[in-house]
Amino acid sequence: MDKKPKKCLLVITKSNWGGAQRHVYNLATTLPKEEYLVSVAFGGTGVAESAPGELAERLATAKIPTHYVRAFARDVSLWSDLRALVEIISLFRQEQPDVVHLNSSKAGGVGALAARIAGIKKIIFTSHGLAWDEDRSPFAKKLIKLFSWCTFALCHAVITITQDNFDRVRALPGCSKKVVLVRNGLPTLSFEVRERARVSLALKTGLVEHSDAGSIWIGTIAELTKNKGLPCLIGAAKLLAEHSDTRRFGGQRFHIFIIGGGEQEEMLRSLIIENNLAHCVHLVGFISDAYRYDRAFDIFTLTSVKEGLPTVLLEAGQAGTPVVASDIPGAREIVTDSESGLLFPTKDAAALAEQLTLLINDPALRSRLAKNLQQKVTSQFSIAQMVEETEGIYRS
Repeated sequence: MDKKPKKCLLVITKSNWGGAQRHVYNLATTLPKEEYLVSVAFGGTGVAESAPGELAERLATAKIPTHYVRAFARDVSLWSDLRALVEIISLFRQEQPDVVHLNSSKAGGVGALAARIAGIKKIIFTSHGLAWDEDRSPFAKKLIKLFSWCTFALCHAVITITQDNFDRVRALPGCSKKVVLVRNGLPTLSFEVRERARVSLALKTGLVEHSDAGSIWIGTIAELTKNKGLPCLIGAAKLLAEHSDTRRFGGQRFHIFIIGGGEQEEMLRSLIIENNLAHCVHLVGFISDAYRYDRAFDIFTLTSVKEGLPTVLLEAGQAGTPVVASDIPGAREIVTDSESGLLFPTKDAAALAEQLTLLINDPALRSRLAKNLQQKVTSQFSIAQMVEETEGIYRS
């Protein structure tokens, strides 16, 4: 008799398109169909009752069954969270999944409690970065840490995606035997050739000199939120602009492209204008599968103050683009300083400017770092390994 496939329900708070959403999509579409009946539950794009986002569209195209949780919202709201709890309990009782796999902090906390109430036998939570690492007050961090520990306690297994997070969660009471390290992985990606990517970005931003061989292109891809630390990048751009016509900077023009949308867009636009940087710092807006443009850049930068395992660095690594990233645990998992990229202290615009200047002035260093990062990403961050290790947790 053929073995009956297990029902696996993946749950995530938001259905926009970011690193955690890509992780859910990769699992949903890669888990063996003969062994798992996969479906995905999600909210809108961050606010209760908001319309489903790009994750929903991609799952529909891939013919993965989905469930919309109307009350899911990113920010804490007692009323919305209680409504979400009731919705998810009802969903779990209706679907009766063998495995519930929770992703993101809100889905983790509300979903783990709902799963316990509904009597789910296997509750797994993937932590895409520790929520108490966010830039908040000391009291808020302690409160978030307490609620995160409650989530871990309600789950049967907790997946962390970096060694640093694994070590810190393992040290929490009652967590040493349930935490597992599973690094995210990517499939082989397809990139636009350099010149075509540059032409496309130039058209999106109204930039005329896209083919100017003397200009250095620096890019980042990020949701425009506080955690991404983008004011630091604009501060670094101001310092670079002040020295762009000096020998220190090699006399080269530069352009910085910020690809993404989000709540800080108007603030960043004002900051760019206030610092007279509109000629060299460009807000591109959201682009689906923005990684395709990574080869347009001479340098890719990540300025986040908090990340899990930054997918954008894995993408840049596959593309063969050298990286400058903030010195945070998730970035250190991918980038070894001065070996496969350069790191700088978070929020330090002067340090970021120094590292960018180092790469701008040294094409050979850019080439060496890019090659080393590409080798590391392709060998250590495969989607096949991620799915195999996740399946092992489902079966254990």
